[in-house]
Amino acid sequence: MFRTLESKSVFSGRVLELRLDRVAEPGGVTAIREVVCHRGSVVVLPRRDDGRVVLVRQFRYAARKHLWELVAGGLQPDETPLQAARRELAEETGFRARSLKRLISFYPSPGFLTERMHLIEARGLAPAQAQPEADEHIEVAEFSAAELRKMLDTGKLEDAKTLVGLLWILGPVS
Repeated sequence: MFRTLESKSVFSGRVLELRLDRVAEPGGVTAIREVVCHRGSVVVLPRRDDGRVVLVRQFRYAARKHLWELVAGGLQPDETPLQAARRELAEETGFRARSLKRLISFYPSPGFLTERMHLIEARGLAPAQAQPEADEHIEVAEFSAAELRKMLDTGKLEDAKTLVGLLWILGPVS
């Protein structure tokens, strides 16, 4: 069993909060933990009827480069993962999905981050109008399983949530 002995918020922003927590962890360890608090997010795996997967490419400042990724975004207050998936898919790609299916949930970096990501498969895609946020410049493309496997094999995909989603459907790389 663990106990939080003291918790202090040192930063609170639009997307996250940083806390310093003094904790008593299982096994008797007492420590100070730096915790990034995030309300959670969705990762959308958009699949065309012919099996192609829709990815988005955008500049990621923290990585200092453009990355190909699955559609993703944060949960809004009182929004379910399926609602968020529908919203993010339309915003980033312009697609609507006939069906959404929750696949798995995971912690991308549980050593310091509370964020839980929900992987949602989107099927039956139909075109709609994309509505990216003002600071998003997004390229949208569709990739076959063979193209995705090659991108995985050659290290062209580096985003963790995208790796989780693609490995979920494609299986291990060679």
